[in-house]
Amino acid sequence: MTEFDYFVVFAEMRTGSNFLESNINAMEGLTCHGEAFNPAFISYPNREETLGVTRAERDADPQRLLGRIKVAEGLNGFRFFNDHDPRVLDEILADPRCAKIVLTRNPAETYVSRKIAEATGQWKLTNVKHARASDVVFDTAEFEAHVAALQAFQVHLLGSLQKTGQAAFYLAYEDLQDVDVMNGLAAFLGSPARLDALDQSLKKQNPAPMSEKVRNFDRMESALARLDRFNLNRTPNFEPRRGPVVPGHVAAAQSPLLFMPVRGGPKEAVLDWLAGLDDAGREALRSDFTQKTLRKWKRDRPGHRSFTVLRHPVARAHAAFCEKILSTAPGSYTEIRKVLRQQFKLDLPEGAPDAAYTRQRHRAAFLGFAGFLKANLAGQTAIRVDPYWASQTAVLQGFAGFTLPDMILREDRLEEGLAVLAAQVGQSTMPTVATPTDPHATRLSEIYDPEIESAVRDVYARDYMGFGFGDYAA
Repeated sequence: MTEFDYFVVFAEMRTGSNFLESNINAMEGLTCHGEAFNPAFISYPNREETLGVTRAERDADPQRLLGRIKVAEGLNGFRFFNDHDPRVLDEILADPRCAKIVLTRNPAETYVSRKIAEATGQWKLTNVKHARASDVVFDTAEFEAHVAALQAFQVHLLGSLQKTGQAAFYLAYEDLQDVDVMNGLAAFLGSPARLDALDQSLKKQNPAPMSEKVRNFDRMESALARLDRFNLNRTPNFEPRRGPVVPGHVAAAQSPLLFMPVRGGPKEAVLDWLAGLDDAGREALRSDFTQKTLRKWKRDRPGHRSFTVLRHPVARAHAAFCEKILSTAPGSYTEIRKVLRQQFKLDLPEGAPDAAYTRQRHRAAFLGFAGFLKANLAGQTAIRVDPYWASQTAVLQGFAGFTLPDMILREDRLEEGLAVLAAQVGQSTMPTVATPTDPHATRLSEIYDPEIESAVRDVYARDYMGFGFGDYAA
């Protein structure tokens, strides 16, 4: 007896999903209902309904059709592509009673096959006498978008299955010609049915070599050669995901402005400016939001703006080092400080820095801290990735879990950026920004050199690339 109530074939156009469906439907007790959740039609073009549910009824309530598929006689399922109705996707993925079949094909082949089908208008072939041929032009940007969409969907599928502890039956386009694999799929679905031979009603449409199907094949070869197929150039990221830290957001006293601070950034200077914008004191600023109260704040203030401020990675790492590690004042990380002294051999004073703590010692200790950061952000230490030194990329991705800032400002052009914000919320004048915005800038300027720049760039490669940072002293 099958452990599943229904099944889904995750595929894309031109992956052989029609052929797979025809073989599934050739097995007694199994029924695949086409592209049941295709927004353009229901199951198949020109079909009016599936299992008694019309297209209009499905569009109004996709759960209605999904329910019918679950309870239909035998084991029923459907094909689902990345552009199908997303309202059922999460339920399907989370449901262990839904058998998952994942069909893939070389994206270059699916791209060319789709272009030919669009050019000829022939999406299926049952008689080779009626075959239509055409060559097509390869478009690099179009292909890259095609690959990005396929990869994003596959990553989403894989992540969802991993998080729910489910396994899928994976098929490549080439597997579809193996009857034993098809029978293995039946076994996976819990069906006793088996095929003696594959369905022969559908024929391969474009058997010619790729060089004969693509007019500008040389350009295609060049474009594919420069694609990083194995993602070798990506910046590795082992940081934990961060939350939106809504309680840390700060709203102006009167103006509809919301500041989303990045810890280790120029928070104090911005808070002073935010208070001064309404001629108020710091105590008038609104903070300690919950997601519920922040939603209400936003609803009550149409035209509101939110913003965050980035600090150069060198300055931010140095500020975190000075305030949380070097310092022994309340709020500093005394336990982490001990570990860094003992395990990472940072030359830090026993207590607060004094005259014996020279510029040379400070430079060496900060370089040691950068070495710790590299290991810490790579998940190689037992110490938490603290918000004060987490990458700014990860912090902003955490913000996005609830809301995105309207503007991302830079500390080195802070007054200019804040002036734009003030104008957007109707302020004709604004306070000046107190300088320096980084209280540790003088000490950093005394030790900064190319070695420090290189060490920090190695830690925060994602921030340098993503936000366009140059060298600190540039």
